[in-house]
Amino acid sequence: MPDPADSVTVILVASMVPTVLAAGVAVLATVVRGNGPLIDLRLQWRWSDVKVGLKLGLAGLALTYVAAAVWSKVVGQQNATSAIGSLVDGKAMPVSAAVVMFLYVCLLAPLCEELIYRGLLWGAIERLRWSRWAAFVLSTAIFAAGHLEPLRTSLLLVIALPIGFARLITGRLTASVVAHVINNFLPGLTFLLISLGVMRA
Repeated sequence: MPDPADSVTVILVASMVPTVLAAGVAVLATVVRGNGPLIDLRLQWRWSDVKVGLKLGLAGLALTYVAAAVWSKVVGQQNATSAIGSLVDGKAMPVSAAVVMFLYVCLLAPLCEELIYRGLLWGAIERLRWSRWAAFVLSTAIFAAGHLEPLRTSLLLVIALPIGFARLITGRLTASVVAHVINNFLPGLTFLLISLGVMRA
């Protein structure tokens, strides 16, 4: 009989693959058909962008906390779980899988999603000569819908606002990646502690 912990590990890895592949294709597209990720995805590094990302990420955490509290009251506590949260809810996980999930939620997913939504997509909208505000609105909406969690779409819209503002203000991707990492840190840490049995769900 298969070990339930192994099943959870396989499901988690399978849920990570599409996002990582999509980000890889985004980067590859800029290399093959464009000017490379530094130019096309605005992936330049500046310490000032890190500071903007930290500020907006922390503001986003506060906004997300309030929005999530209101949203869970509206939809009910039993429905107030993300797709990854429902995978680990009450299930035992090997330590290695829990750590990989934490690193994915807190670091890899934010980087990959920013490359896709506020890198490739944002740049494509700007190349159509639409305004940066149009890029902000469309990338935010598509980010929320792209998680394929209809019940959480309204909450994801709120979560995406400070992350999108980081890209809008600086014109570069570093700030939005940092804001996204900050925003995902507490949920990722919570999943890790629950998975390791340190905290109750």
